[in-house]
Amino acid sequence: MFNIAILGFGVVGCGTAEVLESNKQSIKNKIGNEINLKYILDIRDFPDSPFADKVIHDADVIFNDPEIDCCVETIGGARIAYEFTKRALSCGKSVVTSNKELVSTKGPELLKIAAENNCSYLFEAAVGGGIPIIRPLYRCLAANKILKINGIVNGTTNYVLSSMKNKGISYDEALAQAQANGYAEADPTADVEGIDAQRKLSILSTIAMEGRYIAPEKITTKGISSVTLDDIKFAESIGCQIKLIAFFKREGEKCQVYVMPHFVSRKKLIGNVDDVFNAVVVEGDFVGETLFYGKGAGSLPTASAVCGDVIELAVNNKSEFVKPWNDDGSDIVIPYDDVKTSFIFWNISDLFAFCAESSSSDNGLIILEGITIKDAEDLASRSRCSFMHYLA
Repeated sequence: MFNIAILGFGVVGCGTAEVLESNKQSIKNKIGNEINLKYILDIRDFPDSPFADKVIHDADVIFNDPEIDCCVETIGGARIAYEFTKRALSCGKSVVTSNKELVSTKGPELLKIAAENNCSYLFEAAVGGGIPIIRPLYRCLAANKILKINGIVNGTTNYVLSSMKNKGISYDEALAQAQANGYAEADPTADVEGIDAQRKLSILSTIAMEGRYIAPEKITTKGISSVTLDDIKFAESIGCQIKLIAFFKREGEKCQVYVMPHFVSRKKLIGNVDDVFNAVVVEGDFVGETLFYGKGAGSLPTASAVCGDVIELAVNNKSEFVKPWNDDGSDIVIPYDDVKTSFIFWNISDLFAFCAESSSSDNGLIILEGITIKDAEDLASRSRCSFMHYLA
């Protein structure tokens, strides 16, 4: 029997308990071991929950119980969750989490503590909700150098942008609808300003760079709050959609990495991903492009990923595929100002402000490749036009 405790009985914690209970026998048949939910830690009581008898309020009960093999941390944030994760790992209990903030900011320290105490720190659910992406990067694609990652990793922003396009409503109206439907928090800053995507890209790019840690603050980030309905309509008129893209590109032992709104061609698969869905394209040097697509948030999809990590530990007792990250301070991120990439310009008042090396159309747009953000800003300023990153 493999005994676990859930720390925090919110949306993901409740979903994890439900998945484990609903599929208890099926999981046992598949892995030959029973997963037993022994404790649920929360400051609240849940008298109407089928798991009410498992709820406790004293964390020491869990950390002092030698029968607990794994703690599932679904508290969120980087304060109490951080302290509880350190305590669990320090006493040899593996930890599974969906907490992208904690993994992206404290990952090197927590993975080191796990290695020192012969246990594991797993976080499949921290990126992409129910989409398997972490384990495939570590295992299925291990024969490849990861050359590029680009994708939609935040369902809230994708819902807002999709609503603006499909319903013809403003950013503020779309955000209000996202909040009303439970897709956005009362304070949506982390989502709409790209912070959530930044944290997830920190995790993905660190794995892509083979454990050389890329902290979130090294990732230049811009959200979607300045995107207008006119921008959305123009993108649609030229066969594109505007998406918040988390972008990674390897260049030798360094990398480009940023989160920015992009014009994305509808010819690309991720240019057709709407609503709260996520999609991540990963390019390996031998496999080429692979696509990971699915629900990027929600109680049960995220719980599915959490349970996948729990099952990994129940089968192997300790998982070896996530090695400690190297936090030696090496600067492997190419400064955003030095990155040369593609931009699209529209609503151009002065066409002569542009160089001849461009492709243009009758739609009043120009696409320039291989220029820096400073060049793009300068051209936009001189020609009085709008511009954005472009993904063809």
